[in-house]
Amino acid sequence: MPEFTVPKFVEREPKILGPLTFKQTLIMMTGGGICFFLYFTLGRKNFSHFIIATVFIMGGVSALTFVKVKGYPIITFFRHLLAFSLSSKLFIWGRKFNVPKVKKIEEFKKEEKKELPLKVGSKSRLQKLSTQVETKK
Repeated sequence: MPEFTVPKFVEREPKILGPLTFKQTLIMMTGGGICFFLYFTLGRKNFSHFIIATVFIMGGVSALTFVKVKGYPIITFFRHLLAFSLSSKLFIWGRKFNVPKVKKIEEFKKEEKKELPLKVGSKSRLQKLSTQVETKK
């Protein structure tokens, strides 16, 4: 039996920017863009509010990027949690029992005594043609 090489780590996402995948890079850039926007709205007036907001935003973005729950990225975990929370929770077990049919011993004996008729099929067209060719009819 021939052996085949099976590629390992098929589900691994390719690294785009250093150790980050495309999704991780996109999430980090979105957080950086939000902080950049906050710098121009909050940073010039009240720099301490900007620093506090940036720490919370980048902490949340870092958690979304790097934290995994049971092997899944936390953003996937939250998506599944939201889908489960919004979906219907009514489960109805509708199993139907098929009660086996009980036969008496006499019925089994009757079935054994019945003989099935022997079915003999007619010759196929190919056999008929070969007979005609051989006998030249």
